[in-house]
Amino acid sequence: MSDEDVRIQEPSFRESVDIMFNRAVALMNMAPGLEEKIRVCNATYTVRFGVRVRGGIQTFTGYRSVHSEHMEPVKGGIRYALSVNQNEVEALAALMTYKCALVEVPYGGSKGGLCIDPREWDDQEMELITRRFAYELIKRDMINPAQNVPAPDMGTGEREMAWIADQYKRMNTTDINGNACVTGKPPNAGGIAGRVEATGRGVQYALREFFRHPDGVAAAGLSGSLRGKHVIVQGLGNVGFHAAKFLQDEDGCVITGIIERDGALFSPDGLDVEAVRSWIIKHDGITGYPDASHQADGAALLEQDCDILIPAALEGVIHLGNADRIKAPLIIEAANGPITAGADEVLSSKGTVIIPDMYANAGGVTVSYFEWVKNLSHIRFGRMQRRQEEGRHQLIVDELERLSADSGIGWTLSPDFKERYLRGAGELELVRSGLDDTMRTAYQAMHKVWRERDDVRDLRTAAYLVAIERVAASYRAKGL
Repeated sequence: MSDEDVRIQEPSFRESVDIMFNRAVALMNMAPGLEEKIRVCNATYTVRFGVRVRGGIQTFTGYRSVHSEHMEPVKGGIRYALSVNQNEVEALAALMTYKCALVEVPYGGSKGGLCIDPREWDDQEMELITRRFAYELIKRDMINPAQNVPAPDMGTGEREMAWIADQYKRMNTTDINGNACVTGKPPNAGGIAGRVEATGRGVQYALREFFRHPDGVAAAGLSGSLRGKHVIVQGLGNVGFHAAKFLQDEDGCVITGIIERDGALFSPDGLDVEAVRSWIIKHDGITGYPDASHQADGAALLEQDCDILIPAALEGVIHLGNADRIKAPLIIEAANGPITAGADEVLSSKGTVIIPDMYANAGGVTVSYFEWVKNLSHIRFGRMQRRQEEGRHQLIVDELERLSADSGIGWTLSPDFKERYLRGAGELELVRSGLDDTMRTAYQAMHKVWRERDDVRDLRTAAYLVAIERVAASYRAKGL
């Protein structure tokens, strides 16, 4: 039986999410009615709209799904891809519910999508299409600062979010909080420093926290720190690029493999992530990149020896057809649902440690939360306290130097220390600090369940247990 035949027999992405949910709920003492309320998707809106482009009317199909309103607004990205369908959007909305609960950002889960290949349309056409899609959602309160707040996802970015925010403000001219209707905007249009890098940075912080717990590292058959670990990244888009770059530049990881849609690059001595990214942007793929071996079957590189495997593109890339050949002892799911439910069983049974998607890629929604708070408060982070912090630090430095001079000791503080200590935290530093704290706290919550409960065999089950219990607590507080 071929790998493709095996994949056809597997559950869909939506069914996989339900399987993993049911696996966790089976370990909880929860009333069946509450269990069903948490599991089901509350509502999905399907819109089919026409746009006059290229001399005629083109009809597009889009979705916005709301999984849970235990907290409002609900939160979740909008993706542009030809593969978008209702089941996928509902599965992603469910993951957003659990993800937000796990990292303790006060949102319910939602997701949106538009069936379109952005590469087939020019910038002006994409703006017309995006604004019309936004119009259809806004007039039904499917985009609203208090009810439903989208963000970028696959195929969308700052540009699309700026168009959507502007469309909302055109339709709601007296809403002073209009900028908060969407996150992931450019910094000069109400965005926040560090949002573009947020999901990749969160992957880095997740791995750092994982390696602070020796028992978890040992469970993966690894030792030591991140430094020197060999890493393969599947998908060098925004998330994969930033995760690989930060791990390479700041943690000393060796990026030995990069998988893209036109094949894969491999170098046992390590790839220059910046150089590969620049090549992809210039040549629309990795083909022809000169400083590494290239193989046309990119998926085969998933099975290469490495310490850490980072699937950072589409769902379902690790499945029953290839799971038993995956050699990486540690996998961190930077993408949503890159490992199918069947593959998850195979990998777990052979001892592979998986850092699950609902935690690993939560950096995006965490920093989106910071942006939303910034938009509602109408002031950038750091503006009120930064110079006061610098002034207090200067007092300490001046006093230390005075004491040194009066006592005749003669020592001086190094210029590098003084510069770093005296600099007050700006928006980017505060965003990174908040993200680091979020990723640490969330990992510790699921790690505690994983290591202390004998009936919890992996981090994914632990993450679901933590998240579902928090959602249940919110519903109980509402009187359900």
